Formats: sequence, structure tokens, C-alpha cells
Amino acid sequence: MLDLNDLDTDEIPGITRDRGKDMAQAGAVCLEAQGHSQRVPFTVRGSFRKVYALVWPPATDQAQRAWNDHDEAAEHGAAGVAALLAIREIGYSPLLRSRKGPGFDYWLGDRDPSHVTEAEQAATLELRSFLRDDTLVARVRLEVSGINNGNDHRVRSRTNAKLRQMNRSDDSGLPAYAIVVEFGRPLAEVRKK
Repeated sequence: MLDLNDLDTDEIPGITRDRGKDMAQAGAVCLEAQGHSQRVPFTVRGSFRKVYALVWPPATDQAQRAWNDHDEAAEHGAAGVAALLAIREIGYSPLLRSRKGPGFDYWLGDRDPSHVTEAEQAATLELRSFLRDDTLVARVRLEVSGINNGNDHRVRSRTNAKLRQMNRSDDSGLPAYAIVVEFGRPLAEVRKK
């Protein structure tokens, strides 16, 4: 099961509990706008292949008014889904929201300072003043995008564009993933660069 309610936690180093609840709420609005009900099958394809039962907090009337811009809701909701998929499938948590410029949204990593590659060490040292925790290690770049409703061509095209976008930060030497969440079916395409 993939439960957006799991974002309501202080255990994800780069996402506050409040931000996680916002992401879950945005995802809920997108899913319910597409007519989905709880425990809808959610397909993950690409680098990982799996089907989850997707669960979310109810989208109240107030939440629907707050997330009335469905494109914005799709971006925030997709970030929440991607965070959970990163933890489950990639094996790393969001550590830090990236700033504009390097072509990706999140630095992923963990609290295991053993077995650190040179690229991971360099990235972590560069981010130390932002991470503010000597146990956190940056290991992966993640770019996320959300689509309310799109066909396979649109999902693949967006995924390819997101993979190309990360070329700007390839000199970091860190692996990268693009996750595109489509709420209409719903599904996520996860691809490693």
C-alpha cells in the first residue's frame, strides 16, 4: 500500500510534517477530481514495476477550494507521491529541496555515513550548511513532475524532458531519477538517468 497519510510525519529529513500534509492534500484533490476512490490501484512502471493500493486523506471542500489550481495541485501532489516512492523503491529519503538551477527538485539520501562514494562525499560537503546534520549523506538527485490526466505519449515525453533537464547537474557524479505522476489512471513512471 502507498499511503499519502504517511507524509504526515517528522521522519522525512527534507519535508516538514506541514509540507507533507500539504502534498497529501494536493494529491487527494487531484485523485478525487479524476473520480478515484480510496485504495485505487496505482501502477509504477519504468525502472521499477509494481502496483500499489493508493490511499489518501479525504479532500474536504476547503481543500478543494485551496487547491483549485489543479496544475499546481498536480505538482505538489506528485512531489508527495514521489517522496514515498523514493523511500520505498529507490531506498532514499528526500533530504533537501534543491534550489532553482541544477535541474532537479530534491536531494535524496540517508543517515548512513559508511560506504560513501567520492561523489556523495563531495555533494554532502557542498550541502553541509543546508543539511545541518553530520549524519545525512546526499546520494541521488530527484526530479518530479505531475500531470492531472495524460496519455502514455505525454507521460513518456515529460519523463524524457525531465531526464534531459537534469543534464545541468550531471557533473555532480550522483545518479538521478525522474518520477512523473499521472493522476488520471493513476500511475507513476520512474526512470533512472
